[in-house]
Amino acid sequence: MNIDNIKLDIDFIRSQFPAFDDAISKKWSFFENAGGSYVPDTVIKKLNKFMTSTKVQPYAEYEMSKIAGEEMDHATKLFAKMINAKENEILIGGSTSINLYVLSNALKKFIKKEDEIIVTNQDHEANISPWRRLKESGAVIKEWKIDLDGELNINDLEKLITNKTKILAVTHCSNIIGSVNNLKKISNLAHKYDCLVIGDGVSYAPHGLPNVKELGVDFYTFSLYKTYGPHLGLLYGKEEILKKLPNQNHEFLDGMYPYTINPGGPNHEELASLIGIYEYFEKIYLHHFQDNNLSVLEKISKINQLISSHEENIANPLLDFLSNNKEFNLIGKNKISNKNRAPTISFTHKNKTSKEVSDFLVKNKIATRNDNFYAWRCLKALGIDTKDGVIRLSMTHYNKKEEVDNLISILGKLN
Repeated sequence: MNIDNIKLDIDFIRSQFPAFDDAISKKWSFFENAGGSYVPDTVIKKLNKFMTSTKVQPYAEYEMSKIAGEEMDHATKLFAKMINAKENEILIGGSTSINLYVLSNALKKFIKKEDEIIVTNQDHEANISPWRRLKESGAVIKEWKIDLDGELNINDLEKLITNKTKILAVTHCSNIIGSVNNLKKISNLAHKYDCLVIGDGVSYAPHGLPNVKELGVDFYTFSLYKTYGPHLGLLYGKEEILKKLPNQNHEFLDGMYPYTINPGGPNHEELASLIGIYEYFEKIYLHHFQDNNLSVLEKISKINQLISSHEENIANPLLDFLSNNKEFNLIGKNKISNKNRAPTISFTHKNKTSKEVSDFLVKNKIATRNDNFYAWRCLKALGIDTKDGVIRLSMTHYNKKEEVDNLISILGKLN
């Protein structure tokens, strides 16, 4: 079956999310998905079931405890399959920020004086500060700077990277610019210098789960509360590297990777509820496709294509409106094509503050906000006030055309 002939059934999709029928949230058009997504019914049911039946210490021999441990392990196995990783190559922690901080602390052991670390000024601060702190260990910090359009040019990276470069931390997709960076190409370049690549996929994963092996990165992280789940963060790391990292956890866990870099571990009930994300994607697949003999990874690939096509169709009219209206300053590419950017759209107004525009939209039941969104270095480089920030309108696959049409109409009334 040709996937080009299949369109995402938006009514089916929205029927999976209780928020669209909730007395409070149904009154709003939700355009702040980059800050955290709505949650499907499958996740809510899993969470409620765990809290009702198995909210005990897991991995004991009595029934409730055994089931709790099995559910937690099953969630980890499913997510490993969905991103093409081994089960012992992923960990679920409290957040992406925590996961990256612990990872940087573990990698510190391998950093010698005058070793180089490259960070960007396009990233969210979560993938910048932990690596900049390694300056205290003698590392030389280099910055891969965005150009005037906010883009990262790989030619600039080629000029920065040397045989002394040990770590490159880079975003897969900017939470401000929206552009998708070619992590595979970046990883290939970095590995010529035996440099580790840490990819931040927080702004990418909600629009299509990554195939980490295909990307070639050494580590990859994203936030599960932005991919239709609870407030947790996932970190992938290559097994051969994870087993070498010094233990950041209890002493008796020494050698038991990936637990060695997951101090405290995940919230049990939230981890178990991640099964609901898999079940949601499975429901999408079965609703749109007939062949149920494919692997989990193959199904995710088809779902990703379906989602990308829908998001492109609903986001491009807004990008077109903003780029052709002289009152607005659109940040980033003015069109989505072949997943060159995410439907995370930031802009400023030529005559109004971002706060004024955001307040106007909120008064008209558009859920959004103005901020620097922890990417203050990026805004500073673009000459944008980091306190007032940008207006950010971020969509995902459950947004519909009618919401975007209404949003454009409201923006057109802004005086």
